[in-house]
Amino acid sequence: MKFDKVLVPLDGSTLAETAMWKAVEMANGGTVSLLRAAEAHTLPGADPVDAQVTAVREAEEYLASAAKRLQARGVKNVETHVWYGPAAAAIVEAAQAQKADLIVMSTHGRSGLGRLVLGSVAESVLRGTRAPILVVRADSAPVEPQQGARPAKEAARV
Repeated sequence: MKFDKVLVPLDGSTLAETAMWKAVEMANGGTVSLLRAAEAHTLPGADPVDAQVTAVREAEEYLASAAKRLQARGVKNVETHVWYGPAAAAIVEAAQAQKADLIVMSTHGRSGLGRLVLGSVAESVLRGTRAPILVVRADSAPVEPQQGARPAKEAARV
């Protein structure tokens, strides 16, 4: 299957960048669109415009660096985009606006209280878009057995 445009949301972490390399495989010559959501958090009384400009500039610099790393490995079709706002909303809007054929993103694989407190951007994106999503998990993410699952040999004895 060939994807013309693969959207890769990045947050600056090594974990997020693992999705970038998987996206290159999936794009198979199509365009890899790197996306960074930028959002400034300011203290009361601080100038929000300066903080917003700084957040966007830092996001642009980071994406330029990521694009150069891809291009150094021979990836020809790379785009970079910065969207201002919360990560999940930015990803959903960018996927729709860019007509992305696939979103490739990473997840920490949190569950329970960690997911409740920190939320799940991947889950929010899944609920907010019709574009197919490939979720890449961290190697360090815990794998939880499903309730009621039994080894095949045990199930056959029942």
